[in-house]
Amino acid sequence: MSKRVTINDVAQAAGVSRQTVSRALNDKGEIDAGTKQRVLDAARELGYRPSRFARGLVRQDTTTIGLVIPDLLNPFFTEVAAGALEAARARGWHVIVYDTADSVDTERGTLEVVASQVDAVVGYFSLDEAELDTHLSGLPAVLIGREHRTPRFSSIRIEGAAGVREAVDHLVAKGHRRIGMLDYAGRAKPNSRRAWFADAMAAHGLADDAVGGAVQSVDGGTEALTSLLTKHPDLTAVFTFNDIIAIGALRAARRLGRTVPDDLAVVGFDGLQLGTVVDPALTSVALDTRRVGALAIEQAGRLLTDSPLLPDEELQVNAVLVIRESA
Repeated sequence: MSKRVTINDVAQAAGVSRQTVSRALNDKGEIDAGTKQRVLDAARELGYRPSRFARGLVRQDTTTIGLVIPDLLNPFFTEVAAGALEAARARGWHVIVYDTADSVDTERGTLEVVASQVDAVVGYFSLDEAELDTHLSGLPAVLIGREHRTPRFSSIRIEGAAGVREAVDHLVAKGHRRIGMLDYAGRAKPNSRRAWFADAMAAHGLADDAVGGAVQSVDGGTEALTSLLTKHPDLTAVFTFNDIIAIGALRAARRLGRTVPDDLAVVGFDGLQLGTVVDPALTSVALDTRRVGALAIEQAGRLLTDSPLLPDEELQVNAVLVIRESA
């Protein structure tokens, strides 16, 4: 199947910006007749057919952003989506949310649909960038939680090394020496949170040999902690890949007769609002989830309008330790 011709292809062929292409195709008066004709000729020669969304790109109220997330049932992604939706509403933009069910195959199918429906995409992607670039057919994209190389892409980076170090420092100050981790079982490759934990433990001369994998759910956290404590009954604290797994760990601790935090301290990662309503309230390495979503929309807007992009330091969201009752 041939690759869909995009507005970027027309812009390149005509030697103009994508905004100029949009103005020419929408018969706006801000460009001269010669430029407009050059754009129309390029579009005709390439066989370009603008999507119903892209037709209104220059009208702020019809710009549409695709938000791709792995799991709407995970409150972390729901909170990020809320931040993105709020930022988009402030601009008068539409957002279409796509849930890939944390499946690579579903992600591929989703991107085939996304490419014909939106003006830009933001979100979480597991495909390598070359394949992502192919599926998006020229659309600008903002990747959350990973780096980018493609020029029309941008990234929102999550930096948690200092926050995880704070968490381990806090646990050590409380007297813990046997600290385990519940990692994400779905990751084939090593992830940053695992590396941050290993570095923080090494800084104290502690072994990080007690690591178990957990499905990203409350049940997954419950099962994973039960298994981890069976293998390492001497653990007195556990750090988890995210708050949902941590909440499952709290449940497992109760079932096993371990009081939190006296017998077992539990620290999550994400800082979800949900962590404030469980008992005991969850200590977590917290992110500003709404800011993550808002930054993604802001950067997408800059990519769409060829505006100066936000500087790297503003595209990094730092996690910090929030101490509550579980550790």
